[in-house]
Amino acid sequence: METSATLALSQVPCLYPSKPHHSRVYPFSSPLKRRISQTTHLRCQKMYVPDTGFGASPEAKAAKNLHNFFTYIAVNIVSAQLESYNHEAYEELMEFLSRHSLNDGDKFCASMMRESSRHKNLALRILEVRSAYCKQDFEWDNLKRVAVKMVNESNTRLMREFISETSPADV
Repeated sequence: METSATLALSQVPCLYPSKPHHSRVYPFSSPLKRRISQTTHLRCQKMYVPDTGFGASPEAKAAKNLHNFFTYIAVNIVSAQLESYNHEAYEELMEFLSRHSLNDGDKFCASMMRESSRHKNLALRILEVRSAYCKQDFEWDNLKRVAVKMVNESNTRLMREFISETSPADV
């Protein structure tokens, strides 16, 4: 069964510039390069985020951090599994962890794959667990709920602290 969704134009204001350019009889006759370089102010209902200095959107930066975090989680899951049924592989993983940082998950796994065939198998298991955890077990909705709650509580606490520091003691 097919369904279709329609949006009112007011729900998609980001598609149209706030001031249409009608100074020419043929508005599309100017060279493409010139049109691209013109600044167009869009009316969007989302906040404008200036360049963050990281070369990526805040969401892309957060995704990269989550990607590395998923590697960390996968290493913990695999190490817990190995500790209970393959102590020799567990020791190899712990020894490798002592020599390599988990700050960059892909770099960690790439190094592990090149270490030895036994390490390659451990790295493949980590990649498998990382993917499964991300797709099936990580609670994305809970992440948003907890993040919003933390921001709200933190903002309230900081504002209260500032008020108590700058107001008379009898407040």
